[in-house]
Amino acid sequence: MAAGPRTLLDATAVPADRGGVGRYVDQLVPALEQLGADLVVVCQPRDVEHYGRLAPAAEVVAAPGWITGRPARLVWEQVGLARLAEQVRADVLHCPHYTMPLRSRVPVVTTLHDATFFSHPDVHQPVKRVFFRSWTRTSLRRAARCVVPSRATRDELARLTGGVHGQVDVAHHGVDPATFHVPDADQVAAARAHLGLRSSRYVAFLGTIEPRKNVPHLVEGWRSAVAGTEAPPALVVAGGRGWDDSVDAVVAAVPPELEVLLPGYLPLDLLTGFLGGAEVVAYPSSAEGFGLPVLEAMACGAPVLTTRALALPEVGGDAVEYAEPTAEGIAAALRGLLADPARRAELSAAAVERAAEFTWTACAEQHLRSYSAAVGR
Repeated sequence: MAAGPRTLLDATAVPADRGGVGRYVDQLVPALEQLGADLVVVCQPRDVEHYGRLAPAAEVVAAPGWITGRPARLVWEQVGLARLAEQVRADVLHCPHYTMPLRSRVPVVTTLHDATFFSHPDVHQPVKRVFFRSWTRTSLRRAARCVVPSRATRDELARLTGGVHGQVDVAHHGVDPATFHVPDADQVAAARAHLGLRSSRYVAFLGTIEPRKNVPHLVEGWRSAVAGTEAPPALVVAGGRGWDDSVDAVVAAVPPELEVLLPGYLPLDLLTGFLGGAEVVAYPSSAEGFGLPVLEAMACGAPVLTTRALALPEVGGDAVEYAEPTAEGIAAALRGLLADPARRAELSAAAVERAAEFTWTACAEQHLRSYSAAVGR
């Protein structure tokens, strides 16, 4: 017997590079199937085989080929998605990225990933800020249930929108131990070879390079922390380029005796060696709805330096080091960690233990409860 109601999950918002919402959906789908969910996945035509491999028992449906761009996808969402939910006889429709069809005969569950469009509007582009604030309010008002990845996000939405009235469920993200685990020497060597590092040690960052990730202050803090030291560790800032135009100037000001790399996206199979091989993984974000890179670094046994912004303490607990999100604060904390191998070892052990508490199975179980509650409503 299937677990929970028959669910249509809309994966059409997943980008080709699998970033952002893609990581969430790609982990949630197989976890739901493993729990026996009666699942239909609708996706971009390019992703049909991908979701067929992730969830062999699920029904996978290709959306029309003309919806590849965001405007076209949103138009289709309002008409085609709602109609498809009826055609596949879904009991509930899950829209995993803020938006939803406004006229759906099937109850809708939406995922709201963070509240930073309200709490930290300056870190988002104006058009994006207006769009997601509007859709967050709409989903809080129109969806049968909303799912958020942290208590901090739920509480911030309640404080800042006034639209939270018991319909918001917290489902912490998980970490995939098959992908993120303490690496062996070969995995670390493969990551280093891919990067072409000269230095024997490095500080790592992983995430989209956008204003809220605070990369310019990280570069300045690292530069201050390692300047004048013997065999200074490099800084590797991995991830896609967002709209933070200030990064290039800060990197250009790094003196030639220090090594800083911006390799862009790293293949998924290199991330374990990259994160676990770092002296420290620094993620000094100023606003996070969850902070998945922190959790993934912890699972790889990395000593993590982050901030107390929004949900990050909910993820890191006592297993990470915290810093003020300023260049001076990052420099002081990083300097202390780099000089203290015992503290790094302590954080590494604690991080692995805490990361094991966050599973995609638990995340999927909460989603099934949300689906059932939406149908019941």
